[in-house]
Amino acid sequence: METKEKAFKGIRMSGFTALLILFLGICLSVYLLTFMHVWTTLLGIGCCCLLVAFITIGLTIIEPNEARVIVFFGKYKGTITDNGFFWINPFNERKKITLRARNLDVLPVKVNDKVGNPVMIGAVMVWKVKDTYKAMFDIDSSSISGIESGKKGSIWTVVESFDKLPKLMQNYENFVKTQSDAALRQIAGMYAYDSNESNDDSITLRSGDGEVARRLEEEINSRLAIAGIEVIEARINYLAYASEIAGVMLRRQQADAIISAREKIVEGAVSMVQLALDKLEKESIVTLDEDKKAAMVSNLLVVLCADEAAQPVLNTGTLHH
Repeated sequence: METKEKAFKGIRMSGFTALLILFLGICLSVYLLTFMHVWTTLLGIGCCCLLVAFITIGLTIIEPNEARVIVFFGKYKGTITDNGFFWINPFNERKKITLRARNLDVLPVKVNDKVGNPVMIGAVMVWKVKDTYKAMFDIDSSSISGIESGKKGSIWTVVESFDKLPKLMQNYENFVKTQSDAALRQIAGMYAYDSNESNDDSITLRSGDGEVARRLEEEINSRLAIAGIEVIEARINYLAYASEIAGVMLRRQQADAIISAREKIVEGAVSMVQLALDKLEKESIVTLDEDKKAAMVSNLLVVLCADEAAQPVLNTGTLHH
């Protein structure tokens, strides 16, 4: 989308230069006060007060990764991103906005995954303001708050503060939080919780962390583009079944784990039995017919696959008894 952000080209000077002008003005006012004429004295006092107010209200400090959006009687005049100590026309309204990267912890919410199971899912994201014009003027997510700190120093803010406290303040952070929550809900409904729930989709919320994070980041970016917000990173940081089905799903996972373990045990036992029969036959230790082989296989599988240790039984008779 096309940006309307532009650099501020209005009246601006170094704050130290403004302080020097203020000092010279005070000296001139003191000089005028040396005259004993009443009107000259009043003129000097008035000029001194006006100069002090005009200079001090216009002083602004901009720290690294901060900006000031300048508005002159409702008209956007530009954005100052340079760092330092400046003096700006105090009739300009200066809205403070930070360009630093910030974290947002999206609290876990209950949603249904692709197959309809209720899950609790939360995310964490890193974002920052990319377009100051869009962040300030293209969205309206208002909340009751005190006077915005970035507007301090504007003479119009001082007047409005006595008229309405607290006032409505634009807050794009609420917009970011709401849209991130909506994007997380949508992404959670596109995938199953794990592979046991969906056999036709290899990507799940549990296993496809990279793919899901990429889709989540793209979805949030598309929603926040209108606000001039850029998402640097977004990842799921909390994932669990909802409480009403957590116990059932836990037992199901335990059963799946037991079945998987049993498959491995049987596979290993069969290979060991095969190795034992081949070894006996190769080294001609004993000759076994098919019935004896079947009995030996049965006994070995019982010993190898049993949950508990087998109790040995010694055969003191012949091979056939």
